[in-house]
Amino acid sequence: QVQLAESGGDSVQAGGSLRLSCVSSVYADSRACMAWFRQAPGKEREGVAAMHRSAGSSYTYYSAFVEDRFLISTDSAKNTVYLQMNSLKPEDSAMYYCATRRGACTVATWAARGQYEYWGQGTQVTVSS
Repeated sequence: QVQLAESGGDSVQAGGSLRLSCVSSVYADSRACMAWFRQAPGKEREGVAAMHRSAGSSYTYYSAFVEDRFLISTDSAKNTVYLQMNSLKPEDSAMYYCATRRGACTVATWAARGQYEYWGQGTQVTVSS
């Protein structure tokens, strides 16, 4: 059973930054697609970003609303995936979840929450105007 533990959520002012972390009990390397999702009250859970590594290269995927404000990265030695969030907006407020599945991410499926086998408990991000 893979366990994921998120941290780093907080309350910040609009324009601020946060870095979320997700530690996996197994791996965060080429064997897995690591992703961040978010869910605001009354809304569906949506994909934010995903990443996998292959042959020394990193492959990253972002939703359009990220607008180059967020950066996903991994530290394979620590089995950790990060989400650096800059220029935060009130509409970024949500519970942020880490998710993983075996195999590489793909353009077609990385944002499909049904594709992921394991989920963390979430970390709350609140952005005030």
